[in-house]
Amino acid sequence: MWQVEIDWSKCVGDEECVESCPAQVFEMIKNKPEPLYMAECLGCETCVDICPEEAITFSEIEIT
Repeated sequence: MWQVEIDWSKCVGDEECVESCPAQVFEMIKNKPEPLYMAECLGCETCVDICPEEAITFSEIEIT
């Protein structure tokens, strides 16, 4: 499973990650993207690559 985190101090809420995500992991809440559907994440890192503020970090997590 993949973990997507957003640094809210860097994020400007431009929706680039929301619009570019092929798995529709994000939803806008209070003008900021929230990764609500991480179980759907494909691990493509498109959100990380497209974020101009470098506000998104991405890692694989182990489910126990």
